[in-house]
Amino acid sequence: MDSIDLEVLHACAQWIQDGFQCEYVTVVRTWGSSPRPEGATMAIRADGLVVGSVSGGCIEDDLIAAVREKGITRTKPEVVTYGISADEAHRFGLPCGGTIQLVVEPLGAHSRMNELLALAQRRVLTRRTLQLETGAVALSTAAPEDQLRMQDGVLVTVHGPRLRMLIIGAGQLSQFLAQIAVGLEYQVTVCDPREEYRGSWALGGVDVVHAMPDDVVLEMKLDSRSAVIALTHDPKLDDLALMEALKTDAFYVGAIGSRVNNARRRERLREFDLTEAQIAKLHGPIGIYIGSKTPYEIAVSILAELTAVKNGVALPVQMSVEGGKALARDLPENPLAA
Repeated sequence: MDSIDLEVLHACAQWIQDGFQCEYVTVVRTWGSSPRPEGATMAIRADGLVVGSVSGGCIEDDLIAAVREKGITRTKPEVVTYGISADEAHRFGLPCGGTIQLVVEPLGAHSRMNELLALAQRRVLTRRTLQLETGAVALSTAAPEDQLRMQDGVLVTVHGPRLRMLIIGAGQLSQFLAQIAVGLEYQVTVCDPREEYRGSWALGGVDVVHAMPDDVVLEMKLDSRSAVIALTHDPKLDDLALMEALKTDAFYVGAIGSRVNNARRRERLREFDLTEAQIAKLHGPIGIYIGSKTPYEIAVSILAELTAVKNGVALPVQMSVEGGKALARDLPENPLAA
């Protein structure tokens, strides 16, 4: 599963190779409410075919209509702003008077899309520097803290995995979790010293390692853009890794298991040199309560909670597994009929 960024880059590289005229559209700034964040991208071909998204659909429609009517006429990048007036905000589906600023860039061999795609596919974090006056492009290695910026006629964008995820255990749930996480633009590492689990791993684009999980945690030097999820149900594998992960700045550390098992895990962790504040960082039972039963549903539940934590959203207790189950017990069998 490619991320949206990779899908757009792949389309750009392929269209250029096939001789199509095309443009690369990047959201560079938003004011108020907007459907897509800064850094969102879209590719548009001369016949109106698009990949990616920069809004809820209305701005795409306007860009497509312009291309179909006039063709691709830009010879250098252009800054385009939508939604300044109330009429435009209504017309282009920008809620609450939102405004969105785009850079629309005509592409060619000079755009270096093939190189950028290759780097992104190798999960190399890359900085792309675009000169708005000339369309010249430079590529360089990006630092994890680099962000999109536009100033003095230069647009800098960052491509590649911005977030890292360590999954402990290589079982079926891990494969589903990793598959979705790759689509969410995580660089995923799966760690499992048990050969019988690693041997059945069938998902590409993920690093699968054999070392002990706590050693991998130390080697990865986890930072505030890292997440750790323990899925083995084996304290010998999970606990030592969680102990090391909870000492780091990882924004999310979680472990699968029932409420009873997670309570026991916290008691075991207190036997190590962890503070109560560090132990309190542990998420478990992980996920939000959606009545999940299958591995895919559990993976969605886990990543929903992780995404909320990443985005700084405090979830109500009723959405936790414990709170949700307690609430469900108090509801009638068919709430709609009550």
